[in-house]
Amino acid sequence: MEQAAKILVVDDNEQTLTLVRTILRRHGYQPFFARSGEEALRHVSRDRPDLILLDVMMPGMDGIEVCRRLKDNDETRLIPIVFMTMLDQPEDKIRGIEVGADDFLTKPVNHRELMARVSTALKLKRTVDRKVGALLNIQEYLSRFVPLAVRRVVEEHPEAPQLENQEQDVSVLFVDLSGYTKLSLMMSPDKVNSIVERYFSHFLDCIHEQGGDITDTTGDGMMVVFQTDDRFEHPKNGAMAGLKILEVTDQLNRAPDEVGDPIAVHIGLNSGTALVGSSRFEGLRGTRWTFTANGPVTNLAARLGAAASPGTIFVGPETAKRIAGNFVLHPLGPQAFKNLEAVEVYQLMGEKRGSGGPP
Repeated sequence: MEQAAKILVVDDNEQTLTLVRTILRRHGYQPFFARSGEEALRHVSRDRPDLILLDVMMPGMDGIEVCRRLKDNDETRLIPIVFMTMLDQPEDKIRGIEVGADDFLTKPVNHRELMARVSTALKLKRTVDRKVGALLNIQEYLSRFVPLAVRRVVEEHPEAPQLENQEQDVSVLFVDLSGYTKLSLMMSPDKVNSIVERYFSHFLDCIHEQGGDITDTTGDGMMVVFQTDDRFEHPKNGAMAGLKILEVTDQLNRAPDEVGDPIAVHIGLNSGTALVGSSRFEGLRGTRWTFTANGPVTNLAARLGAAASPGTIFVGPETAKRIAGNFVLHPLGPQAFKNLEAVEVYQLMGEKRGSGGPP
């Protein structure tokens, strides 16, 4: 059975309150009352009515101000408001329209008109609620596929998201499963996918705890971008995420329900200036957008990840310089990578005990 709609009636006239109460209860609604604008706002905050019948003229805060405040608030904007006005006061209707009133009811209150206004307003609210609910479901579903950075930008600028490429100081982490090809040959696709999902689901928690943003995934790996205003903070976040991933991988390998050889990961981390934003690819069948970090910083991070041994994290020289005061690093000397000049490479061993802020 559908729950009776809650209707807040706001009026300082007891005769009007009594009449409206009688009519609404007779038709199965759940009315409650306020005798001032201030009391009305308290009721709305506490009880969240489905509809508000609001008198214009009241002592203290009048109905116009109540409506303005409710319509200016994202939490209450969609609650329909029906103004109760005198027939000889058209100025009240004009002011009501200006502050966002949804409908008007003439006073003295007529039974049939009251029920017509209430029925129409509640039907509209149910329609809006269904559409908002559907949009929220779509938003929740799509958010699984959209990087957190994109979601933040769109929420801050919904009309014109600022997704153009910009040079930003970031840390880029590449995580790859070791022996993925061998795993694929030994097991069915469903089994391989189940294992990857299990491990990557735990990696996701490690990444999000440190503020990382997964911008790309492949069958056996993922690319993660860390961004903060502090150029020393995001490298530390990336390092912590990498160490947590190694730790959780070891825990999963020791779990009793895991079958087959232990899974190992190899990780690369690099920091510096990259071109961060959206890239558009135009094809005959449509347009594809991606959001990522491009440039030499990303390329080196990928090479470091590929070069790292199973169960290890390789970091570039800029990352090492920024996190040296907080983490134990083992120098591996200069190493050359395809299409890149030789760079100093370090293995991230762990966090220093009692480490403080940036060096």
